[in-house]
Amino acid sequence: MPKPQSGRRLSGIPAATMAAAELAAAGGGGDMVVVRLPPLSEEDPLFQDKKRILDRRNLSCLFQVPISCSAADAFKVLDEMIQAARIAHMDELELYFAGDDDFQPLSARNELESLNLLLKILNTLRLTANDGAMGVLQVLCDEILIRLRSLELEDNGQMVVQIRNQDMEDSLLKWGEQHVFEGAGRGMVASENIDVGDIALEIPESSIISEELLCQSDMFIALKDLDSITTETMLLLWSIRERYNPSSKFKIYFEALPANFNTGLSFGIDALAALDGTLLFDELMQARQHLRQQYDELFPMLCIKFPDIFKQDVSPHILNYGRVDKAARSLKFPLSRPCKEGEQCFLSYGKHPGSHLITFYGFLPRDNPYDVIPLDLDTSVDEEDSSSLSVTTSQTSHMVRGTWLSRLRGPPTYGLPHRLVSHLHAILGCSQNESTSEADIKEDDRMVLETLLSIFTPMLEGLGEPDDFDRENACWDVKLALDYKDLQRRIVLSIVTSCTSGLAMLDS
Repeated sequence: MPKPQSGRRLSGIPAATMAAAELAAAGGGGDMVVVRLPPLSEEDPLFQDKKRILDRRNLSCLFQVPISCSAADAFKVLDEMIQAARIAHMDELELYFAGDDDFQPLSARNELESLNLLLKILNTLRLTANDGAMGVLQVLCDEILIRLRSLELEDNGQMVVQIRNQDMEDSLLKWGEQHVFEGAGRGMVASENIDVGDIALEIPESSIISEELLCQSDMFIALKDLDSITTETMLLLWSIRERYNPSSKFKIYFEALPANFNTGLSFGIDALAALDGTLLFDELMQARQHLRQQYDELFPMLCIKFPDIFKQDVSPHILNYGRVDKAARSLKFPLSRPCKEGEQCFLSYGKHPGSHLITFYGFLPRDNPYDVIPLDLDTSVDEEDSSSLSVTTSQTSHMVRGTWLSRLRGPPTYGLPHRLVSHLHAILGCSQNESTSEADIKEDDRMVLETLLSIFTPMLEGLGEPDDFDRENACWDVKLALDYKDLQRRIVLSIVTSCTSGLAMLDS
């Protein structure tokens, strides 16, 4: 059979034959190393969008690397593998803001997941590889490790300073050393160089507040038959009571926790007033209403029904917990990128906007790609038939984020989301094709930019000018609220600036 070109798709080959080829290439006598990425799941709501991008770039989940190829040629195939992995790991926001011709890393999270997936696949192939295949697999693994080590991720979270009890934290550290192994305070600092895939932290099941622990308690027996209560809520209630149990095995841990949690849920009236007109204000009000509704559904009912378990004077306490690896009976934290000795080892909070992180965790990151402003636009038009800039997508919602995150500042998008520009071309009737004159294209772009200005200029005016408030002496919640409003103002201002600059380009 003729050799397919590196990295190109193999069509018309049965799966069983392909599996055999993969085993032969990696483990015995083949002249190609076949690397198979997990196929896209058709149950993924973004399946069609990801498949469209893969097809447009002539990529698939199957790649071939000649055993005798040079390192440069192997890296070319690796680049295609990474592109395919990036697309597979794209979330809704990355799909929305990435252009079809954007071949660069999409985000730190996406790049880490993509590179770690490929490293895991290649290391698996090395287990059964022959000497010839082992050489090229080693070259690819080494290159991935180099790229992972070169990722410089900033600690860009602005945490609210909590009042600390150093004695209690020292006790917690000693307790952790006795029950697990070496650790550090509320954060972790690497005591030695830790590489990709190494376990930074492993916690035995016996030291974890988990579902198994809950099921052994009298509280579970009392609550298990209630239809309206979840396991997470039961764990929360268990931690509320256990915190005040003087004989609890977690006593030192509970005592080391701050007395108050400075998050958006505990914002005072002044901080809420400062947030008026922002997305965070609405999110906080909804979250508070939801918590109050949950509380009212459980209390005083539980106090009346189970007075020995639920005392009337219990105060709430929120606790994070993880799910235990059933096989290892421990909770493991493997590294996705290296951590050098003396560096702090960070844990991801997930893909959340700043409003969510303030509400539940009490800090605001800088330049967070998930800080977006949703737009309520008419989605009844057929974008593909109405604009040459169009895309076929299953998504109907539109949004913007800070244009400083965009790689393209000039036409045809002027730093704005490709899909938003395409949609506005459609609803404004700006039908373009190959014969559309340059003058008509400029006029269509002008209509789009002026429409966006008409939306965001009043929004910017509504946020007001930055004030001279004395933030140094302000309460933590007011300071955090003003920081968020500044972020919202900065995003809107970037849209207005991009539109204004775009209009200036068209005039010139």
